[in-house]
Amino acid sequence: MHSTDLLTIGDVAARSGVAPSAIRFYESHGLVSSERTGGNQRRFRRSTLRRLAFIRSAQRVGLSLEEITEALARLPNGRTPTKADWARLSRGWRGRIDEQIERLERLRDNLDGCIGCGCLSLQRCVLQNPGDRAALSGTGARFLEPGDRGTA
Repeated sequence: MHSTDLLTIGDVAARSGVAPSAIRFYESHGLVSSERTGGNQRRFRRSTLRRLAFIRSAQRVGLSLEEITEALARLPNGRTPTKADWARLSRGWRGRIDEQIERLERLRDNLDGCIGCGCLSLQRCVLQNPGDRAALSGTGARFLEPGDRGTA
């Protein structure tokens, strides 16, 4: 490997948009790795940029660091993951992404109506949540989750 194939933490941060402190955190948790120079400075392989993009995408989807660590453990060490590698890993996210899309659509479509929050400020609340029956189901906007309307 040529020294030009290795990037400083500043280069990685600038190219990835991830703060150096976050890169060090990910390294401490085994999500990325670096090599050390004679002066004990970190040097990262270019493939680290792809791993960081994966980590950020996985976090946006809602994966925990533990789940991300498990996923990255299935990737090849020492080479940039291929399109097939990424496709295999991301297949498991599709259901979670679809669920998030459904939740966001429900939120978008129902915020102007009775959401079962207990405020009873809308005329529709009297019909959809008489006497705040939704409170028996717990806290929060009870009508935004699937099946919640039947419990009120």
